[in-house]
Amino acid sequence: MIETILKSFKFIKPVRTRFAPSPTGFLHIGSARTALFNYLFARKNKGVFVLRIEDTDKERSQKLFEEDITNNLKLLGLEWDEMYKQSERTDIYKKYLKKLLDEGKAYYCFCSQEELEAKRQEQMSRGEAPKYDGKCSSLTKEEVEKRLNNEDHIIRFRVAPKKISFEDKVRGKVEFDTKLIGDIAIAKNLNTPLYNFSVVVDDYEMEITHVIRGEDLMPNTPKQILIQEALGFPKVEYAHLPLILGPDKSKMSKRDGAVSVKDYTDKGYLVEAIINFLAFLGWNPGTDKEIFSLSSLVKNFSLDKVQKSGAIFNIKKLDYLNGFYIRQKSLDKLTELCIPYLAKAGLIDPLIKSEQIPPSYGGSVIGYDYKVSETGENISFDKLKDIIELYQERLKLLSEIPELTDFFFKDKLEYDKDQALWKDMTKQELDTTIDNIVNILSKIDGWNRKTLERILMLEAEKTGDRGKLLWPMRYILSAKKASASPFEIAEVLGREKTLKRLKEYEV
Repeated sequence: MIETILKSFKFIKPVRTRFAPSPTGFLHIGSARTALFNYLFARKNKGVFVLRIEDTDKERSQKLFEEDITNNLKLLGLEWDEMYKQSERTDIYKKYLKKLLDEGKAYYCFCSQEELEAKRQEQMSRGEAPKYDGKCSSLTKEEVEKRLNNEDHIIRFRVAPKKISFEDKVRGKVEFDTKLIGDIAIAKNLNTPLYNFSVVVDDYEMEITHVIRGEDLMPNTPKQILIQEALGFPKVEYAHLPLILGPDKSKMSKRDGAVSVKDYTDKGYLVEAIINFLAFLGWNPGTDKEIFSLSSLVKNFSLDKVQKSGAIFNIKKLDYLNGFYIRQKSLDKLTELCIPYLAKAGLIDPLIKSEQIPPSYGGSVIGYDYKVSETGENISFDKLKDIIELYQERLKLLSEIPELTDFFFKDKLEYDKDQALWKDMTKQELDTTIDNIVNILSKIDGWNRKTLERILMLEAEKTGDRGKLLWPMRYILSAKKASASPFEIAEVLGREKTLKRLKEYEV
């Protein structure tokens, strides 16, 4: 009995999934969702996650895009176990193409593009689904050999009319009628396989057990099943993920967020937020829980909780998650993440010390000193931490930090003069208020937030409207309609800069 059970386990294949991008563009946010779901399913089942670069389109494939794909997968924490490149597998494809040709399951087609388009238009005019009419399918071996060296050609796969059905892990039973397909192109020549053919061969050779991909690739599935059957390959399990839609439930556009992962990380979205957000594009844990780390997603993920209907790309949800993860960061780490944005905005520069190499703007060394670009004065990492701390609760994107904090790095601010006036305050009243604030601040011992708030709040209460004193101070120190409190700003600026800014303000 035990031997029987043990033998049966030998036939249970370990789960192997694959993410198969074409390096013809930067890693798209929707493709990253596909990679994530494949990664989660493999890890959940203690399986293997394969990265396959489908670079057979030599004209459009670029090394730049391949590097972007691999770099961003690593950045997202989606490390693969095995990696392959289709451009290095030509001999494998050729072997299987010859097999189909030798067995009469594929044939050479010499029809020109113009001829095919004319037939397509004719079929559509009759209300028929456009498909190849099989003109070259009955050419003799001698005719083919005579034309091969003199005419352009492709290789087509013979499609027998029948019903193809399979059980999709997301959509349930799916059925196709091959009469609507016609004989399909599978290669430009023996050295240049096309998508549907190379995918089938690779999935077999790489022992892929589960193909998890977007719903838009569903029409390719029956074609690939037919090729599997013709080559004697075992079927794989399919799971077609729902389309990602814009807020109005139409196909997602660039306006809605259909851009690359790099665009999101450049804007200051954290990896944790992106992963958490992508997981909910078509999947739901079945609970009210919204915050998931990558490791907790692995524990909770299952294909039976992937929805059939389209997934709405809600940028506000991504902003919410990003804000949450920003607040979870240590102040040291958040400051380190913000420094490249301050540097890129021209607010700070590395301070070069002897025998010390300044960090690149792509990252920062905690404790490293900088200088303020405009004034040239030194600013320590700890001082930058004080500035960042004021906005940790307010930040949604790391890229917002320069606009929120630029007044800390400038000597002269640009004001809208009327903004410093509180309600119906006159300029003469404003002048008197500023003198009063300077007088109060000049006498304060122990320059810190609590002391500043206690003394200034007492004085503000005497006016009968706290805004009369606090608003002018806040605006003059920051030149912004919205900012941290005047006490927080004054503490970070320090006594000297605070008084200087107030005294130099021209009413």
